Amino acid sequence: MDLRQKKTRQNIFNAFLQLRAHKDLERITIKELCTLAQISKATFYLHYQDIYDLSESISREVIQSLLDRLSCPENLWRNPARFVQEITISIHGQKHMFDIIFSGSQRYLLPQTLESCIRDLAFHLRPELKEDARFGILLSYHIQGSYFAYYENAERFGFDYLLKCLGEISDTLGQYIPSERPTP
Repeated sequence: MDLRQKKTRQNIFNAFLQLRAHKDLERITIKELCTLAQISKATFYLHYQDIYDLSESISREVIQSLLDRLSCPENLWRNPARFVQEITISIHGQKHMFDIIFSGSQRYLLPQTLESCIRDLAFHLRPELKEDARFGILLSYHIQGSYFAYYENAERFGFDYLLKCLGEISDTLGQYIPSERPTP
């Protein structure tokens, strides 16, 4: 992607965040987004099909960026407590942006997108787990449960205590994740 394309995508991202901070996704028009991003509608449609495609793309990019910054992605099975705590700390540190992107009707998409991206990461690192039903179910339970525990309890019981509890629960669940690749 050349510099001009990067700048255009950044302008679209910034305009989207500004509009989402004050409007539901369904109420944002392509015209107002383009005006704010200082691009033409034709330019928008070169990159995205519609506002929902843009929203989904931004959601995945934000979460993928979070996962790309993990200190050790293999902690998913090596140190599940550390894995969940690191993701939770990252989301908490950018809570304002996550609350904007995943507000209103899009709220349910954060845990789904997070799980989907973590699943992609896990299968990239350990393709043999793709057909492991137990791993798939455990991953859903782990990611979705951690997400809802965070959003329901961080303010109520305090972030540090929540992080400690998520770590303990993750360690317990981690006992059920295959820790080693099978030897051929």
